[in-house]
Amino acid sequence: MPAGTVSGVIRRSTLRQQIADALRDEVLAGRLPSGHQFTVKEIAEQYGVSATPVREALLDLCAQGLLDVEQHRGFSVHAFTAEDFRAMVDARTLIIEGIFRSSAERAVRALSDEALASIRRRAEEAERAARAGDLDVLIGYDLRFWRELGSIVGNPYISDFLDRVRVQTWMFAVPLLRRRADLRGHLWHGHRELVAAVVGRDLAEAQRLVREYNEHSLTLVGDLA
Repeated sequence: MPAGTVSGVIRRSTLRQQIADALRDEVLAGRLPSGHQFTVKEIAEQYGVSATPVREALLDLCAQGLLDVEQHRGFSVHAFTAEDFRAMVDARTLIIEGIFRSSAERAVRALSDEALASIRRRAEEAERAARAGDLDVLIGYDLRFWRELGSIVGNPYISDFLDRVRVQTWMFAVPLLRRRADLRGHLWHGHRELVAAVVGRDLAEAQRLVREYNEHSLTLVGDLA
């Protein structure tokens, strides 16, 4: 393959990912609400790019369950239900419990100081944003925290699936959480405690914290719904 062709493919692939990331952020922030419809042309014009990387990015988001293809009408933001949310919380619980099993204990022992410091830093940042009630900041740090925590097992399928489910739960919860004028004191902020339990290989405490987190999520979102 000629060098020019390779560089063109790389640029398109990078642009595709950038567009997908930008649109995902818009969906998570609630600026693209559930059911919102749009076309490839509209997004291409918005970002000033060609249709091809936009179409690829939108199909990537469809594969992640965030968008739906509307026949002859383009795409729309997927609408999750309260039942979907409960099922997603159950799913992420099973994934996290798997991460805390014996294979994860070996992985924790093998963690580099740099990787462990990064996880702790994400935990601190997420906890700080949660305590402040800063939803926009929290979403980004929380997703990074769980992505890094999930990666300790060294299985990209597990960490990718956990990230996908977490994105979907945030997507459902954000519009409801924004109904509160002040979220301080209402968002779960046990990130550092959870890291301490995982690093200390205290499975019972880690499971307790995850149960507490899930109960908190279901109660908070359920009340708002």
